[in-house]
Amino acid sequence: MSLARYLIRRILVTVPVLWLITVLGFALTYLIPADPLAMVISERAMANPEIVQAYRERWGFDQPPLLRYLTYVRNLLRGDLGESIATQRPVREDLARFFPATVELAVAATLIAVLLGVPLGVIAALQRDRWLDHMARLVSLVGVSMPIFWLGLLALSVFYYRLQVLPGPGRLDPRMIPPPSVTGLLTVDSLLAGRWDAFWDALRHLVLPATVLGAYSMGLITRITRSSMVEVLAQDYIRVARAKGLREWVVIGRHALRNAAIPTVTAIGLAFGNLMAGAVMTETVFAWPGIGRYAVDAASKLDFPPVMGVTLLVAGIYIMINLFVDLSYSLLDPRVRLQ
Repeated sequence: MSLARYLIRRILVTVPVLWLITVLGFALTYLIPADPLAMVISERAMANPEIVQAYRERWGFDQPPLLRYLTYVRNLLRGDLGESIATQRPVREDLARFFPATVELAVAATLIAVLLGVPLGVIAALQRDRWLDHMARLVSLVGVSMPIFWLGLLALSVFYYRLQVLPGPGRLDPRMIPPPSVTGLLTVDSLLAGRWDAFWDALRHLVLPATVLGAYSMGLITRITRSSMVEVLAQDYIRVARAKGLREWVVIGRHALRNAAIPTVTAIGLAFGNLMAGAVMTETVFAWPGIGRYAVDAASKLDFPPVMGVTLLVAGIYIMINLFVDLSYSLLDPRVRLQ
């Protein structure tokens, strides 16, 4: 199957998935036994039927559910994600404002998870059943077992409050003038503006939340890499490569690790999607202004349009990551063909 036909088929498959997400998300707004208008209208105004009716007409709550859904889908096809009930700003503008912060945090967390998880997994496989293997497995077990909110509070208490070696919550020091916004990524914008002081400050603020967020993924990547490497190192072609006199780093890097990379790449791709969607607790603990915290604030106010917008955005990211992971298989292993 050609690459173009494969891409077209995968894109067509995503359409009913996104449609189903809109149906389920929209249905949940009617299953929650609460009135979102009560969160934005004062008690005195709620006692006035005319004011309540005006608000219901303003936000379409006076329409039947099916008509509201069809209106939402029609607006969605035009790129309109609706308007926040609480802030009365377009959801698309809010997502454009908060999304870069989550991307920066998720990318940093993924880099930390990969740079620590893959080497630990390889070392554990090469030193199987030795003390290095036990240590690597212990680190991975701690990473996947620690609750993110507890680990975040512990990290703040130790490195920010007691040792004072890293900054606290937020993306930038309050006294620091932020660089001009180009990409929304503070580290990148600081480099583009030549603001090295802002770059190092933003990077230091990124260390704690990215490490906490990447701890679970690091543990998962370590375990999967170790398991896959152990299986590959037992294959005949690895013994043949060593018998031919190849250097050990060539055997490990070119033959073993490449063939063991497919499960690891899958884990990394899914981990990045999970980090994008699961940064809620990290962003809350570290006061990180991303889409996770934005969604939590909206949900607490029963502000459904932002919640739906974040849900669709995260679903689209998951779909794109899965497609990228599938395409990478054929590059890592020529025997794998797109089906």
